Amino acid sequence: MTNALTIGSRREKRRTAAATRRRAGSARPPWEEPPTAVGQAAKGLTLGGTLAVILVPLWIIVLTSFSTPGAINRAGGLVLWPDGLSTETYRQMLSDPTVVTALWVSLGITLVGTALSMAVSILCAYGLSRPRSLGHRFVLLLLIVTMFISGGLIPSFLVVTGLGGYGQYWALILPSAVSVFNILVLRAFYQETSSELIDAARMDGAGDWRILWSVVLPTSRAVTAVTALFYAVGYWNSFFNVMLYLPTDSQKWPLQYVLLTYVNRANGLPGSVNSGFGETHAQTAPLSLQMAVVVLTLVPLVIVYPFVQKHLRTGVLTGAIKG
Repeated sequence: MTNALTIGSRREKRRTAAATRRRAGSARPPWEEPPTAVGQAAKGLTLGGTLAVILVPLWIIVLTSFSTPGAINRAGGLVLWPDGLSTETYRQMLSDPTVVTALWVSLGITLVGTALSMAVSILCAYGLSRPRSLGHRFVLLLLIVTMFISGGLIPSFLVVTGLGGYGQYWALILPSAVSVFNILVLRAFYQETSSELIDAARMDGAGDWRILWSVVLPTSRAVTAVTALFYAVGYWNSFFNVMLYLPTDSQKWPLQYVLLTYVNRANGLPGSVNSGFGETHAQTAPLSLQMAVVVLTLVPLVIVYPFVQKHLRTGVLTGAIKG
């Protein structure tokens, strides 16, 4: 009898909890009207249209990269539906030493550039966020001025080449190593770090380096992750500096510039023997190879983004509000 009462009580509690959750989920503010069928349909169409605009081009690029020359000819260009899929394009692309070298160059420039940019930006932002730092107002003013006034392309080129940067990898990193906007966002966030935590650390004998490493950075992981993502995407997608400082040495080209060169030539990757579009004897079409390089440039960002996504909205909104 006691067991039956206990089981009945548990069932009643579960029913009550489920009813409470349903009421809480369906509860609406008194000033908000219940949703209409037209409104729900409009929301669904809007979300569906937005997803289509984002996913359909990616679908076409990936599908074209796996398509054979015959399928591309039958489609008249970009392929929308699967027809004659093949991985020959990726085998040819990854066996091309120019593409493989360009991929490693892009990864190296992105990793080294992001690390350098983050180190400089964090140190500069932390120094400018401390009200007692020497000359921080003057340095901040100089940084802000550079956001609106710059020397221009030709003076920058003359400075880099005068320092021996022509034909060197560091010319792809140092000229764009610092973003004043990112420094200002980090500075605004560091200014809002709890003063009680900093004072407690100072009372324990911690210096500025220890405070930055053990107090400020752990409490600003979101904005740090977002800033690092911005820098990494900028380095990964950069190709203009290559046109200025490495225009002739194809062994030093990053992946984005290899893709740009191929698109401009429209007849095969640098160093590749494949030429012509849709020839019956060709194993891969230039358009398929072009889309495969595009996919290759997207893969690292797709891999990294899920690990940073949870910090993206928090970091951007927090930095914007506190700035």
